[in-house]
Amino acid sequence: MGEVLGALKPELLWKHFEALTQIPRPSRKEEKVAKYVTDFAKANNLQFAKDSFGNVVIRKPAYPGKENLTPVVLQGHLDMVAEKNADVNHDFEKDPLKIYVDGDWVKAKGTTLGSDNGIGVAAALAVLESKDIQHGPVEALFTLDEETGLFGAQALKPGFVNADILMNLDSEEDGALYIGCAGGQNTYVKFKFNQNDVQANTAALEIKVLGLKGGHSGLDIIQGKGNAIKIMVRLLHELSYKFGSRLVTINGGSKHNAIPRECFATIRVAKKSVNDVTAYIENYNSIVKAEISNVEPNLNISAAGTKSKSKVMDKASAKNLIDSLYSVPNGVIKMSADIEGLVETSTNLAVAVVKGKSVDVILSQRSSVESEKHDISNSITALFKLAKAEVKQSDGYPGWKPDISSPVLGVMKKVFENKYGKEPEVKAIHAGLECGIIKERYPNMDMISFGPTIMGAHSPDEKVQISTVQKFWDNLVAALKNIPTKN
Repeated sequence: MGEVLGALKPELLWKHFEALTQIPRPSRKEEKVAKYVTDFAKANNLQFAKDSFGNVVIRKPAYPGKENLTPVVLQGHLDMVAEKNADVNHDFEKDPLKIYVDGDWVKAKGTTLGSDNGIGVAAALAVLESKDIQHGPVEALFTLDEETGLFGAQALKPGFVNADILMNLDSEEDGALYIGCAGGQNTYVKFKFNQNDVQANTAALEIKVLGLKGGHSGLDIIQGKGNAIKIMVRLLHELSYKFGSRLVTINGGSKHNAIPRECFATIRVAKKSVNDVTAYIENYNSIVKAEISNVEPNLNISAAGTKSKSKVMDKASAKNLIDSLYSVPNGVIKMSADIEGLVETSTNLAVAVVKGKSVDVILSQRSSVESEKHDISNSITALFKLAKAEVKQSDGYPGWKPDISSPVLGVMKKVFENKYGKEPEVKAIHAGLECGIIKERYPNMDMISFGPTIMGAHSPDEKVQISTVQKFWDNLVAALKNIPTKN
């Protein structure tokens, strides 16, 4: 058993989860974790296959006497979001995670935990390893590169899996059954700039926006969390107009699907204005904290002198950059009129980084309505084209349309009611699940998504609630036992 999680129940699930946390597995670097699951299949004499992309399927025969149950595929993704606090020394391609138990939670020290989707993967492996779970024919599908754009799922070909029911184990709310998800699309923007020489009698200041919570740009967008890039460009816009500041560099965010927690910028101002600019930034910090203190109590905006001798961006390019980033919509665009509390359409300004003589910007758009997804993406594209930037849109991925009459939903509702004496919440999620893409490849497959409570996914605050993992496991085992017979 694991050294840290060995005392937790269910033992098989936590054994595999702890092993996963010790295997570096950021998106696009999943070779080691893919080997872990294929080695597991060999060790347990289970059939497995890999497709050309690297996705893995492992097959396990039915429990004796359950051969007539409808075949089920348990599905999760092997990669994890690699996010860490700025002061943490961690190489996600080499270093194991430093995990620990804090009361009813499992956490990682200063980094993402990878419970998204390590818990789902571990649950599937535990089912495959178990000897006493009464289930029909089972497949476990492990996809790659989910977090950067659901690319593993997009590479799936019909026939790679054979089951009629899919249980996606990648949701993050105990007591909720998900039967629909949003589609998504990214917008990639490039601002090219020239550089001007440093003017005499100017000083460089480094501005930092720190202390924000960040989080998943779909699941957490409704919470109104601060966006470090938006906070920074609002300040840069004010400083350029009030003090004639010149932009040297800006760097914020790192993942297309995460709300940016930190942003850094260097500006140059007249030496005689340094004290006034610093005081202005201190006051701005107070203003923004007052606006969002209930959501972001640890926000800190600061400025300090730096010896940077880097040239400044030309005025026209810097103005186009700052004005457009300041103007671009961010956050919830529209709430669903059909499902209470569901975000229907949103957009997130995710990344703004200087690379050479350009600033690369990434924004992600989500909607459960395909036409609205395209509408918000096109309006953002139009804005940046007006700012003379180069703009490209990704192909995106489809949403998953809810089916209230789903047979597997009926099974899981009965399981829940029998165990807890109440109905589960049946919901759709404002995030990209692989179900939408898999449904495109396997249109007749019945689907559901569920999982334990995971908080702060895609951020170093990520944590998974131990007590809900047990419930998640119990529900999974009971559902497998009660799958209907194949027609």
